[in-house]
Amino acid sequence: MLLDNSQKTQTYIEDCEVCCNPIQIEVGFENEEITSFFAKNIEQ
Repeated sequence: MLLDNSQKTQTYIEDCEVCCNPIQIEVGFENEEITSFFAKNIEQ
């Protein structure tokens, strides 16, 4: 998974590379380093 550190916080949905189920990704950056990361399976 590639993450873009151009914004301090991001929330988006990406398909799993293995099973193709949707995953909600929340990531935070400070000084171009990851400060928080959360991933949740949102398959219904």
